[in-house]
Amino acid sequence: MFKDKSSMMMTLLKGRTLIVLVLLLIFFSFANDNFLSTNTLLLLAKHVALYGILAIGMTYVIITGGIDLSVGAVVGLAGMIAGGMIQNGLTLEFAGVTLYFSVPLVVILTVFVGAFIGWLNGIIITKFGVAPFIATLGTMYIARGWAMLHSSGATYSSLAGNEALGNTGFGFFGSRIAEIPVGALILVVIAIVAHILLKKTVFGWHIFAIGGNEKAARLSGVKVDKVKILVYIFSAVCAAIVGLITASQLEAAHPATGETWEMNAIAAAVLGGTSMAGGIGTIGGTIVGAFVIGVISDGMVMCGVSEFWQMIIKGLVIILAVIIDQFQRNMEAKMALQARNESKDAES
Repeated sequence: MFKDKSSMMMTLLKGRTLIVLVLLLIFFSFANDNFLSTNTLLLLAKHVALYGILAIGMTYVIITGGIDLSVGAVVGLAGMIAGGMIQNGLTLEFAGVTLYFSVPLVVILTVFVGAFIGWLNGIIITKFGVAPFIATLGTMYIARGWAMLHSSGATYSSLAGNEALGNTGFGFFGSRIAEIPVGALILVVIAIVAHILLKKTVFGWHIFAIGGNEKAARLSGVKVDKVKILVYIFSAVCAAIVGLITASQLEAAHPATGETWEMNAIAAAVLGGTSMAGGIGTIGGTIVGAFVIGVISDGMVMCGVSEFWQMIIKGLVIILAVIIDQFQRNMEAKMALQARNESKDAES
């Protein structure tokens, strides 16, 4: 009887995020008649795409046992880099000329900047032994300051480009294809690629091995430092992509964009079952977690809940998710111990 109850409890714990999502949808559909309207759902898809892409990168980092607090700042920096290149071009003072780049090249250069921040995080953590929390906190300030310096704190408000300069088309990332936001389609592509890398490749196995037991992974031949650096690069690239999508959607770039978004990414990953202790996580769970964060955020806005209360509620959600995760891990360990004891008794 106890075993049946434990198994049922474990099943509920594993499916907790999906259950919460369904309950939230039901609650907000009653709280606001327009919540399940087509326009609202499309808006939700736009927001979930941003949270989801950030959370996918964060999932990789957390599985290794790390954390990345710089992703929100990288979102803002990426938007400013792209916005600056489109609106003002790149001025070469020594030559007295200004270069304007096509949108594909702007995207590549912006993603490269994001990758550089991720590489810097990885190097500081692996080569200098700095704790991920401190290392990424430092680069968060660097990226945010860089974004502010890029325009002296001003907004780039004209990102349509100029046909004569060959830099039009940036608005594509904020547009829709068959009524589906392009950002949501990008999320689907990144999620599929990230899932395959995590579950079907040696690289993914190494990520889990590092999170499970870094010392054992190193002794077994895993190139721990290299894998960690690549993971932080991936996280920052995801953030840069979100910065591009956000700037395109707003048709403007502001250096403060992305503030506190790292909290949404962490919350989505943890809600989706990624363990803060490392070694456990799935991309599918993270996507469901991103939907939960999106539904909570949009639902509270539509119900007129204060932004300050929204912050409190999100904080409580993160704490509760970690507590439940710890409870699940303890319960799994208890059930495994009970199974071993029963096995021993049967053999004797």
